[in-house]
Amino acid sequence: MVTKIRLLAATAALTTAFFTSCALEDQSVAARQAAYNAYDRPATLPTNPANVRVKVSLDAGITYVMEGDKPLLVMPVGVGRADKPTPTGNFRIYGKNHKRRANTHGFAVRNGQIRRTFLRDVQSGERFVGTPMPYWTEFRTAYGFHTGWIRPYPHTNGCLRMHHNIAPKFFRLVRNGTPLNIARTQPEDATLGQEILNGYRPNAEGLVDHPLEYYLTDRYFTDHKEPTFNQ
Repeated sequence: MVTKIRLLAATAALTTAFFTSCALEDQSVAARQAAYNAYDRPATLPTNPANVRVKVSLDAGITYVMEGDKPLLVMPVGVGRADKPTPTGNFRIYGKNHKRRANTHGFAVRNGQIRRTFLRDVQSGERFVGTPMPYWTEFRTAYGFHTGWIRPYPHTNGCLRMHHNIAPKFFRLVRNGTPLNIARTQPEDATLGQEILNGYRPNAEGLVDHPLEYYLTDRYFTDHKEPTFNQ
């Protein structure tokens, strides 16, 4: 009986802890990849879009989209590394582009060969294709929210990365002029952020990246679940 109870407990732990580091060690890459791709968060459309505001907690790695005291979306985000930190302060969203590509880094293509590179390092005869940054939402020159792989530690060049299933929801909820506060912590960390802080967050560490050819197409801009919203 003890053995059976332990087996049931272990099975339940593996089922519910896809996004914790301990569970990651015991799961196959395929299972973790499937869990990452299935990750999603609920979102609610605002009653008055003019009252929407965004708050980012860098220490928690969480973004809160609020309408007054009502949460519209609570999502994990990737934040900037120590050497390339995400800026803090008060901003406003001022640029949105679903199909933005980076103009400084990406891929060099020649005769079917593809390599990652910076624009400055593209060689004669190579074609440059910028890195896709779906659902780009800019708040400061060269800084914005966009789709990208997320890990549970600071790992970006300063931008705020969103999971591919959640990015279109965030993009829909905000508009040019939406106020944004970025700080080390937010009061909502102690309440709304607890589920994510307790481990329910995506982790791309060790997963298989898309082939480079994938990033040359437009697939990355639409390769996500159809966004749905609560009423």
